[in-house]
Amino acid sequence: MAASMCDVFSSCVGVAGRARVAVEVRFVSSAKVTYCSTECLLAAAEQYHQVLCPGPSQDDPLHPLNKLQEAWRSVHYPPETASIMLMARMVATVKQAKDKDRWIRLFSQFCNKTANEEEEIVHKLLGDKFKGQLELLRRLFTEALYEEALSQWFTPDGFRSLFALVGTNGQGIGTSSLSQWVHACDALELKPQDREELDAFIDQLYKDIEAATGEFLNCEGSGLFVLQSCCNHSCVPNAETSFPENNFLLHVTALEDIKPGEEICISYLDCCQRERSRHSRHKILRENYLFVCSCPKCLAEADEPNMTSEEEDDEEDEEGEPEDAELGDEMTDV
Repeated sequence: MAASMCDVFSSCVGVAGRARVAVEVRFVSSAKVTYCSTECLLAAAEQYHQVLCPGPSQDDPLHPLNKLQEAWRSVHYPPETASIMLMARMVATVKQAKDKDRWIRLFSQFCNKTANEEEEIVHKLLGDKFKGQLELLRRLFTEALYEEALSQWFTPDGFRSLFALVGTNGQGIGTSSLSQWVHACDALELKPQDREELDAFIDQLYKDIEAATGEFLNCEGSGLFVLQSCCNHSCVPNAETSFPENNFLLHVTALEDIKPGEEICISYLDCCQRERSRHSRHKILRENYLFVCSCPKCLAEADEPNMTSEEEDDEEDEEGEPEDAELGDEMTDV
């Protein structure tokens, strides 16, 4: 069963990142922003674009919004993880809305963290110099977008909270044409040798691209989804999130039968990470989401050694070394 979440927050924030093109015909606004359809263009104009449109100053490096984006690019890699522009759209949506309180209530539904947790999240997003970078971003953000109804977001503490909210709840939105092509290749009926050659080519292609662009290949933006953000994590999830329509509509699909009243859990880890040791999984979740998992899989593995998968591999290698050395001596003696 697939549950489309197009009726929630995807429609109010959408994708903040590179322009997406879902059809061959492109629809361009007066500000030279590319949209996938006339419907998307009109929705953006009605919701937030009037506030964010730089007009004739689009290429002016001194325009407040351009200064904000350039500052973000200078302090964060990769720039495609467009957290700062997602925050800008949140403010623009409130500024442009007739019913500002409605949008403020919607934003308040996303999970919040304590002050210490917020600082840890922002520190992770911005690196060792995060305090200076955060203040620079706050000043430029205020210059470009100040809104009295959201005045608390523009204070140092409020801006940190907003940043942490996006960092905690933001969902990467992948609309990669390459990913779609790979899925299409998977569906091809090929001879075993042809399949092996194609798989090897795809593996090498991903490695080459990752070497040039980093691991964020399929993430073209960032969005906030009210229902998805309410789903807790499990290392044995009963549902998964995806973007099967290759646009900003997030789908939650059941992986097994879910009984009435049973909690819907997704995994915050990718497939490879879920196969790692309990300690490795906990390390990733603590560093990125600030919690310790107590799902059925983690509880069942509670007696396992507190080692990461890498440490286990190292230990196995070390245990193997004496045998290899003895073998080498025996061969030398012979």
